[in-house]
Amino acid sequence: SSLTGFQKTGSSSFRPHFQYLFYQRSLQGKSELLSNSSLLLGYPVMIKASAGGGGKGMRIAWDDEETRDGFRFSSQEAASSFGDDRLLIEKFIDNPRHIEIQVLGDKHGNAVWLNERECSIQRRNQKVVEEAPSIFLDSKTRRAMGEQAVALAKAVKYSSAGTVEFLVDSKKNFYFLEMNTRLQVEHPVTECITGLDLVQEMIRVAKGYPLRHKQADIPINGWAVECRVYAEDPYKSFGLPSIGRLSQYQEPIHLPGVRVDSGIQPGSDISIYYDPMISKLITYGSDRTEALKRMEDALDNYIIRGVTHNIALLREVIINSRFIEGDINTKFLSDVYPDGFKGFTVFPLNVKGKSAYYENTIKLLTLFLFFYFRVPIIKPQMANWELSVKLHDEVHTVIASNSGPTFSVEVDGSKLNVTSTWNLASPLLSVNVDGIQRTIQVNYQVHVLTKLAAELNKFMLEKVAEDTSSVLRSPMPGVVVAVSVKPGDMVAEGQEICVIEAMKMQNSMTAGKTGKVKSVHCKAGDTVGEGDLLVELE
Repeated sequence: SSLTGFQKTGSSSFRPHFQYLFYQRSLQGKSELLSNSSLLLGYPVMIKASAGGGGKGMRIAWDDEETRDGFRFSSQEAASSFGDDRLLIEKFIDNPRHIEIQVLGDKHGNAVWLNERECSIQRRNQKVVEEAPSIFLDSKTRRAMGEQAVALAKAVKYSSAGTVEFLVDSKKNFYFLEMNTRLQVEHPVTECITGLDLVQEMIRVAKGYPLRHKQADIPINGWAVECRVYAEDPYKSFGLPSIGRLSQYQEPIHLPGVRVDSGIQPGSDISIYYDPMISKLITYGSDRTEALKRMEDALDNYIIRGVTHNIALLREVIINSRFIEGDINTKFLSDVYPDGFKGFTVFPLNVKGKSAYYENTIKLLTLFLFFYFRVPIIKPQMANWELSVKLHDEVHTVIASNSGPTFSVEVDGSKLNVTSTWNLASPLLSVNVDGIQRTIQVNYQVHVLTKLAAELNKFMLEKVAEDTSSVLRSPMPGVVVAVSVKPGDMVAEGQEICVIEAMKMQNSMTAGKTGKVKSVHCKAGDTVGEGDLLVELE
């Protein structure tokens, strides 16, 4: 192996990482070279695919052992995703913002920067929510970053649309990360605030035309937000891949200020062989508040059935108080949800002077009405109904009465009046809650019991949970890349058992306890489904 590309720039405002490029020519000594280079930089370091993007082939390493493991996974993912297993290693900056500058250059030596995009909401180093402009940058820092990005583009005689990515610390110091010489997933938010069609500009540049715009012509008009809608289970590591066929699919493009870029339709298959992105959902408003409100409405009106998706996570992010205040960094998800994303979070909201668990009440109300209209044991002549509803492992008492299309519903002491046409054949319900119009979806897994049934249910025996420490099941559909054990082997807790690749990402499956391998139910090359048994321990 050979080592090239070590460089540092001394500018006080432009502080690139130390970066190493590893040309992998032989197996022997690769991981040792990575470890030695990590010592030069100091831990932690980021190992990443030199030809990569989209979070593929990236690993953070805090010591020599993690560096060796990260090298193995990163190089394999890089080869699988990009056909190029070369790696970069660079100093990892903890708790930064990820802010990038869009540039546009031509073949005549001209280049401009098209403002920034805030891309700090990430999971597994892949962006989830982006917006433009950034709530964090001031005009001075924006200009400094833009000028450095243009200087880089001109230095390499770049001619097309490209993105220069930076990490920005709490004091607005910014550090060069990489340049992506292509159009990026999040480019629509830049188009929204500048009015430029980046694809059209790329085609003009490729044809040889000079840029039509000067730097002074580039505006910031309004605010735009993009959410990446994935076929993923957000309750597993903020998003493990999900496969299936879209039985129902309806984009919220009827709403104002909404754009959806997608390539699917009802009946499309989501497989293990490609990236799990379903679409890019973009909203635009005159300011950030309007753009976020439109995004909330768009997510509420987005209908996806047949595959597990991450809309619940996206909605929770954009209404989170930290996100609204702009208090974000690349560790936002793990900071806000330290135990993982668990679904809807109950929060009090003032409704006409009453403190009520508003969102939860609406959900439980929907469940009650479904029960009321579909289950015959509810007698319409009753003055009110008392039910026990279990939602997200929490049991709630629901007391309801109705007068025509209006229901008065009390949930855990909070009382609301709700009116609707109650067409439960539709995936969307338009409801009026104490004078506030809302759109909700009937899409929850719940247990609804009458008061008597709930009392009797206490005597039912609960199913004994499986001892997950003794078995290893696949958390997602994918392909077995490697199996590291055989029957009779002793393994330690946390030791790698096998590797599953799903949608170009490799996932190390580890032992839940120390013990002896009883049986192995998979081999390299096998296709496995979610929940399939892989390995048993004695």
